[in-house]
Amino acid sequence: MEQLGRLTTEQRNPRTERIDRSSTTELLTLINQEDACVAPAVNGAISQIAAVLEHLVPRVRNGGRLFYIGAGTSGRLGVLDASECPPTFGVPYDLVQGIMAGGERALSRATEASEDDPSAGAGDLVIRGFTAADALIGLAASGRTPYVIGAVRSARAMGAMTGAIVCVKDSALAREVEFPIEVPVGPEVVTGSTRMKAGTATKMILNMLSTGLMIRLGHTYGNLMVNVQPKNAKLMDRAHRIVADASGVSPEKASELFEYAGRNVKTAIVMAKLNVSREQAIELLREHQGVLAGVLNG
Repeated sequence: MEQLGRLTTEQRNPRTERIDRSSTTELLTLINQEDACVAPAVNGAISQIAAVLEHLVPRVRNGGRLFYIGAGTSGRLGVLDASECPPTFGVPYDLVQGIMAGGERALSRATEASEDDPSAGAGDLVIRGFTAADALIGLAASGRTPYVIGAVRSARAMGAMTGAIVCVKDSALAREVEFPIEVPVGPEVVTGSTRMKAGTATKMILNMLSTGLMIRLGHTYGNLMVNVQPKNAKLMDRAHRIVADASGVSPEKASELFEYAGRNVKTAIVMAKLNVSREQAIELLREHQGVLAGVLNG
């Protein structure tokens, strides 16, 4: 395995070598300038991201689940992305899962030693009930974290789909998976602090994967979150606006339809657009596997 000190993410950044002697404005400008390098790096990996998504969608449609696994910043980002899918898209909490080296305690308190054990990664998959039907995305900026490599080896041996998000080229982790996503963001502002550019790149790609998956599964209508679960005042207001926007009715009518629909956004939209009863709307959605576009445009 490549020595850590040889990785680009561990190299000194010549543009920030004097950052501690910069003014506050100069310091912040340097960080911002380095952050601006991330989006183009992610753009360079679009074809790799697309390959992951194109293989992931049919697997999830057939009953599989998406798992992220990582340590440190990468692991925390995976848990964050997974935790945001249910409230945003109304999917079950086990559909997208994040596994973190060191467990829940490591989310708020670093436990660096846990990332060095490859058997722990494989063991955590077993604990979560990971199967050959599922997909695993390994997260490691350095592409060399033993915990993550152990997990993807185990997943691949099962016959599960495996991918990885790494921020260097030709890494050990990338070589272990079927679908690597490599985003070389270069040296960090603070040497080796991969919570910065590498973390930003990882978050961007996770956003793309989970959002792309949910769009392909029919959990949006256009760019509207029609599977949103209105569990607080903000989400209730958003649900009313989505019904109004999608169906072209007044805000007052949208609120009324939403209540008649049992506070279900999709049902309310079908009722408004097709002028059908709640029961008929529910049946139409069932026939089209909950895909609103299928009901309205079929």
